[in-house]
Order: sequence, then C-alpha cells, then structure tokens
Amino acid sequence: MNVKEPLIGVAFNAYEAIVGKREEQISETSVQQAAQDVSRAIEQAGYPVISLPMKGGIEEFAQQVRSTNASMLVNLCESYKGIPQKEFNVAAFFEMMDWPYSGNKAFTLALCQQKYLTKTLLQAHGLPCAPGFLAPGMSRPDGMAFPMIVKPNAEDASLGIYGHSVVHDQGALEKQVAEVLHTYHQPALVEAFISGREFNVAVYDAENGPLALPVSEIDFSNLPADVPHILGYEAKWFEDHALYQATMPKCPAPISDELRIRLQSLAVAAFKAVDGRDYARVDFRVSEKGEIFILEVNPNPDISLNAGFARALAAAQIEYVDFWQRMIENTLARKESR
Repeated sequence: MNVKEPLIGVAFNAYEAIVGKREEQISETSVQQAAQDVSRAIEQAGYPVISLPMKGGIEEFAQQVRSTNASMLVNLCESYKGIPQKEFNVAAFFEMMDWPYSGNKAFTLALCQQKYLTKTLLQAHGLPCAPGFLAPGMSRPDGMAFPMIVKPNAEDASLGIYGHSVVHDQGALEKQVAEVLHTYHQPALVEAFISGREFNVAVYDAENGPLALPVSEIDFSNLPADVPHILGYEAKWFEDHALYQATMPKCPAPISDELRIRLQSLAVAAFKAVDGRDYARVDFRVSEKGEIFILEVNPNPDISLNAGFARALAAAQIEYVDFWQRMIENTLARKESR
C-alpha cells in the first residue's frame, strides 16, 4: 500500500476518573474504542495516523498537536476533563487554533447539546417535534397530557434516561424533575411520551451533499408489556443487561418505502437545520397513528465499528474505510478552500 502524504491526528478524550462523579461512565470510556477503530480504518485507507488522547489541560494537548505537525484532526472528543457540556469547547479551540478537523462545528455541537433549544429551532423550520417544556421555569403547553418523559436537557448518550423517566401523574413528574436537578445540575426537558416505534437515521456529507443512510429501528417487541418502550442508559450501554438484549436494533428497518423516504427526508432536513457537517444521527419516534416526531439530533454519535452508524454504513454497502476516506477529503477540501 502506498502511504499518502497528509498525517491524520485522531483526537479523543481519554477517560479521567473524577472523585464524586456519577457512575454513568461506560458511555464516556467507549470513545477510546472508537479512536482505535477510526485509526485502523485511516491506516487501511493509506494515511499515516497518530493517536492524540486529550489528557489534562488544553495547553498540554496543544503542545502535543504542534509537535506532530498533523495536517488535520479527526475530532472524536465528547467531553473535556470529564465534562460532556464542554464538548463544543474542544471544537471551538480547534477553530481558534486554525486546525482543520472532521465532524461538526462547535456551533452545532453546542446547539444540539441543548435539547430544548434544538427542538425550538427544528420547529421553526417546520419540522415535527413532540410537545415539551423545560422544568423548572416553563409552563406546560396547553393540551400536553400524561404520560410524559423526563430527561436532562444537556446530556447525551441516554444519560439520565431510565424506566422511571416515563411518568404518568403530577407527583411522579415533580419527583423526576427534582432528581434531574439534583443529579445533573441542569433543567429537565419534559416531553409528551410518544407511544410507538423508535427509529434513527444516520446522515453524512457525501460527494454530492448530505446522504441519509438506511433507517434503523430499535426493536421493542421483546420488552415486557409493563416496561416503558425506550432506549434508556442500561439498554444502550450494558451488553449483559436484560434491557440491552431486549432492545436490539434492526437495520435496515422493516418498514414501508413511504415511511423510509419520509424519515430519511426529515433526517436530512434536520441535519441542514442545525448546520450539520460531515455526519450526525437523527432519532425519531413514530406514534401508533403514524405521526413522526424528531426526538433529537446527535452531532457526535458513537462512530465505532460496533455502533449504529457503522451498522447503517454496512447496510448501505459503504465500507467503513471509504467513509473515513470521504471525511478526510471533506476536511482537507475545507482546509484548501481557506
């Protein structure tokens, strides 16, 4: 294999244990697996690659990057010093340093971490979202009835979402809002709980613009009837957990062409609405009446080989290596255009 000239730096947040930090850590450590998978794919594409784990302060990381003289960075950083809310600060620092990097811009990362703000923007673009409000502080929209789902407003990776997050009366709602405030130190996003099916659509910037990959469905058919049909934290991350094994994804989803086209079209529209770049994942619920609701846009999804994005690439018969070749070309083209 001929080695290509640009040196690619794979930047990721190395996990750092924090005293007193909550126990939801597996979603933070998974980024290291993604960094290994991505580095291997870039090497297979013929590029020299260097691993750039972010440890300690930003000054130390900057010196590390300068010493490598990398042509561009693959940005896999999902937090800074263990704080997910500072994910966008890392990308903003790259921009201030004029370092070309793959993935979404700081603006998009910051926007999409604020779930209610993203919902408001999507609705302003005429895209369908479930009714919701922030608690405490905002009034419940007229006509919004139980059941509802309560989640932290500024977390990702299903942090803070469990079976008891779905509430059926005012007392349970107030209790769950209080738990989010106490545990995550941020407002709670309260949304109407959409009973039905859950889908997600991966989107990436292909040669001719944003491309929606095959639709994936979270199969809830094996869940007990008395368990809320949601993809909570245990179901998403703990492979030995009964909820994980009962919520396996199906990609491509067994749906009609009409629904597939609608979901893919809405995913691309949402990607454009948040000024998406390179890749993202859009999550949906479809009600029992067939109504589609966008749950959120994830601008920095798990990109490892065993995650949903890679599964969607495979369903589209797009090689993982070819995807990263495209991301490198996108980034270097942006660098050249400057």
